[in-house]
Amino acid sequence: MVLHDEYKGSLNSPAPSSSEDTNQRAAANLDDPSKIYSFMGQSGKTLSWFVSVIAGVGFLLFGYDQGVMGSLLTQDTFRHTFPEIDTVDDGSKSTYQGFVVAVYEVGCLVGALFTMWYGDKVGRRKTIFTGCCVMIVGAIIQAAAYSTGQLIAGRIIAGLGNGMNTSTVPVWQSECAKPDQRGKLVMIQGSLIACGIMISYWIDFAFYFIHWSSASWRFPIAFQIIFPVIIVPVILKLPESPRWLLKVGKVQDAIKVFSALEGVPANDPYVQRELEEVETAIAKEETGPNVTTKRKFRELFRQGPQRNFHRVCLAFWNQVFQQITGINLITYYAGTIFQQYIGMSPLNSRILAACNGTEYFMASWLAFFTIEHFGRRKLMIFGALGQAFTMAILTGTNWAADPANKDNSGAGIAAAVFLFVFNSFFAVGWLGMTWLYPAEITPLSIRGMTNGLSTAANWAFNFMVVMITPVAFENIGAYTYTIFAAINLCLVPAVFFLYPETSGRTLEEMDVIFEMSDPWKPWEAVHNANTLPHEYKNGQFMDVEKAEASHTENVGVFQENHSSV
Repeated sequence: MVLHDEYKGSLNSPAPSSSEDTNQRAAANLDDPSKIYSFMGQSGKTLSWFVSVIAGVGFLLFGYDQGVMGSLLTQDTFRHTFPEIDTVDDGSKSTYQGFVVAVYEVGCLVGALFTMWYGDKVGRRKTIFTGCCVMIVGAIIQAAAYSTGQLIAGRIIAGLGNGMNTSTVPVWQSECAKPDQRGKLVMIQGSLIACGIMISYWIDFAFYFIHWSSASWRFPIAFQIIFPVIIVPVILKLPESPRWLLKVGKVQDAIKVFSALEGVPANDPYVQRELEEVETAIAKEETGPNVTTKRKFRELFRQGPQRNFHRVCLAFWNQVFQQITGINLITYYAGTIFQQYIGMSPLNSRILAACNGTEYFMASWLAFFTIEHFGRRKLMIFGALGQAFTMAILTGTNWAADPANKDNSGAGIAAAVFLFVFNSFFAVGWLGMTWLYPAEITPLSIRGMTNGLSTAANWAFNFMVVMITPVAFENIGAYTYTIFAAINLCLVPAVFFLYPETSGRTLEEMDVIFEMSDPWKPWEAVHNANTLPHEYKNGQFMDVEKAEASHTENVGVFQENHSSV
């Protein structure tokens, strides 16, 4: 079977002549079409890496906020300031403690949902700018808190800002990156989440030695302000997403951004090709039968030619999967687990928590070096299998490491080791993946809204895990790990049968892959992704006609699927 002409054309990106003429006129109207544009004096790879670093600072903040509370919960002055959530002396307060810790996720959820409207209205950069400003306010309120109510308010406000950032930064990064760099650049963000967690653990450990002072918990919470302070003065000077600019009709600005990101003149054929390909995708989305519902929430729940609902479901559940692995059982409560449930001393618990965060950060770099070689699917499956295995082992080791049993040192050490092992599997397979994958599979017209919705799902299930963890440990103890072992095992077939590979694909190629798929046979997207020739390889555009000729027997086209909506 051969590739249908319609999809062949999509891969070759032949923009409508009117669009091509418009782009050429826009380029000609620039002050100097032969100029290589720049932002903050940077262009090409240097600018791309600079964008990634600044975006990554936002994820440093995200990671820091996730990890900072874990060891503070057992800090003396923290417990005396907020006795309502002190479970060291009274285990019955575990539910309220879980709520206070998890209420941050409620703010994140609301912030992510708000981005569904605000993000597409003002652009990616301004959304990140706003999110950082909101987070600064929330951090100040938390650090200055003298009551549990103030602490809750500060955590909700900080969560609002973080929800805006986490639903926007991956989209901004993906839309500014080339296909062969996109995975690595976003994996850096995953590593920086782990780096933020590591920093928070070590700061908590350092301030443990002044546990008689409220600075032992106020400074670690206030320290997070440094990260948004770095972002705020810089973010608006960096390039906006060129795809968002084209979506809102700012063609000349998009040309400048493409020129700067690639490091070529504005009239370079590469810039024209990028413009034509993106505008072709936009034209498809805007001239379809659902044009009147564009930018409306119900568009997310319609299939249409672009298979919107199918793609929204994949993005939504990809984020949910990350949370139900059980990672935040460890991230938020590492110090508490080591001290209260494995039976280690307060000092040793903090040392182990800090070392756990450090190993987590180091392991996360494996994904950076393997993401484009092995692809998204293999890493997710590898991570889920490893996580299921380690959670099963943790059930036994934690059951044996009962603090009431004085002869439990061997089991306690084994339990601590496998907490490290779990983090390693998660860092490779799931840490950065769910911040990359949803932005790769959704069409431009609903990308911002979908990422907001999927990120909200992440925070909703994050809240659930963080909320129930203290209660679960209090009631069923080590068998808490058994639940997560079973869940992780279920993720393997879900990824294998339903999630298509996106490695090396342009964002517009993914549109074609889903358009070819029958909405009632979601596994066909996986087959199409495996057989459709790549348009882009090793940093260069391929001759798709030649690629098709060499894959004629493998590439199937489902013409009847395209006609069924």
